[in-house]
Amino acid sequence: MLTVNEIFHSIQGESTHAGRPCVFVRLTGCDLRCTWCDTAYAFHEGRKMSVGDVVSAIEPYPTRLVELTGGEPLLQDDVYALIDRLLGTGWEVLVETAGHVPLDRVSSAVVKVMDVKCPGSGEAEQHDWNNLQWLTERDQVKFVVRDRADYEFARDAIVARKLVDRCAAVLMSPVHGVLAPEVISRWVLADGLEVRVQLQVHKYIWGADARGV
Repeated sequence: MLTVNEIFHSIQGESTHAGRPCVFVRLTGCDLRCTWCDTAYAFHEGRKMSVGDVVSAIEPYPTRLVELTGGEPLLQDDVYALIDRLLGTGWEVLVETAGHVPLDRVSSAVVKVMDVKCPGSGEAEQHDWNNLQWLTERDQVKFVVRDRADYEFARDAIVARKLVDRCAAVLMSPVHGVLAPEVISRWVLADGLEVRVQLQVHKYIWGADARGV
């Protein structure tokens, strides 16, 4: 069984898939407490659903792109059975993970979006860099940046670990309402980083505090 916080159909707001219609399955539970977390309601709220129930719930939506998110979706053992079922029935699957849970059980057919925690999150020491070995040319690495110190942490990690060469895209996302997009954009341009500045598109469409979108 899975504990599911919410299932909804919306416009993908992040990653290289931003702008695409997508079904989101938000699983309950996270063992991190990032200072800027915008989905704290997913820490505990949720209902029990079987893998079959989840698949049945998303099938009616007119898209074949699904994202498993949280919370931290990989904390629930049955998520791997859900991934297999979705892949087996023709879904394009994205998994957003904080990168502190081993990725070795995640199918290489999945697009993994690994969120590396910067110091401003309060959880930077939890990241497991060993997970880089499980990334493929399909996957993406994301840094959520709240200030200059976070930016420099991300920049140095990108260069030292050759992240641009390891995956499909490296994303830098300013904390919404804290770091202005113009500021991080100027930093990226000044350093000549081969990254994508990522804004949370869904917050501009539906509002920063909207749920289920």
